[in-house]
Amino acid sequence: MKSVKDESKYGALKVGFILARSFTLSAFALFVDTLRLASDEADKSGRVLADWHVLGSTRHLITSSCGVQVAPTSDFIDPREFHYIVVVGGLLKPDITIDNQTSEYIRKAAGQKIPLIGICTGTFILARLGLMKTHQTCVSWLHYQVYREQFPDNPVRSDRLFNLDRSRGSCAGGSSAADMAAFLVRRHISIDAERNALEVLQIERARSGLDIQPRKPLAIQCQDSRLKAVLITMESHIENVVPTEDLAASVGLSRRQLERLFMEEMKASPGAIYTRIRMERAKHLVLQTQAPLIEIAIEVGFGSASHFARLFRRVFGQSPTELRRAHA
Repeated sequence: MKSVKDESKYGALKVGFILARSFTLSAFALFVDTLRLASDEADKSGRVLADWHVLGSTRHLITSSCGVQVAPTSDFIDPREFHYIVVVGGLLKPDITIDNQTSEYIRKAAGQKIPLIGICTGTFILARLGLMKTHQTCVSWLHYQVYREQFPDNPVRSDRLFNLDRSRGSCAGGSSAADMAAFLVRRHISIDAERNALEVLQIERARSGLDIQPRKPLAIQCQDSRLKAVLITMESHIENVVPTEDLAASVGLSRRQLERLFMEEMKASPGAIYTRIRMERAKHLVLQTQAPLIEIAIEVGFGSASHFARLFRRVFGQSPTELRRAHA
């Protein structure tokens, strides 16, 4: 298989798609349409600079999470026919989302060193196959806790839009699927092809893998992208509180620099904001569950129910028991 270092020399960028049951239609459509529009001029849709197939163990229709069905366009041909194989996930259901033949095909592709990309919860599929253990995985903030619970030894983050770590890629899903596809187009075809695709899609610019997911914990407003990343990390680590030094290091700052940024933009220290996020999570659990207070205290990072209750009263003006009783 020829190198794709310079795709203009060796023909079309070739991508194989594997769609899980209940896959996210928007993520798949944005990814494949970015390839389509980058492959030709304007919106002619010729497969000149890129080509793709939806792969399947059968030709049965695959139903997306919204009910729209897509038919595979190819059987499982040699993985070396593709430069990337993209696995598109969707709803996290307890039942199997791909069959055994599909699993074996993905493993075969990995064995042949074909880069694999998980879109949306497609990363869960790759992780279940043991293919993400040594690769940094990017998931949506919505799925971060579930991923950590299912794959506690796998490195994961929920603040970035997408990531390409050696032979594995991962993408939070939604509109960021277009960003990741644009990244591949720019790398393997050209900047002009990327620009053409984005302009036709009415996307002003492609976001990079360093851009932050558009998530505002507790609707906290801030402009600095590093603060947004720290806030998402705080929200993702409620039980195991991350030290301020580590939060700062994760965005390339010293502790003092991070504290200065927090005071400038939010008029509060990182610790105070972290406590607020944890207490809001506790309030949600008090109102929406019947869990014992000690369990809630542990879930939001407190070893003592009494300490938790005192802080809760200080923040909300009443104890967890009083709040739960008032809203019963």
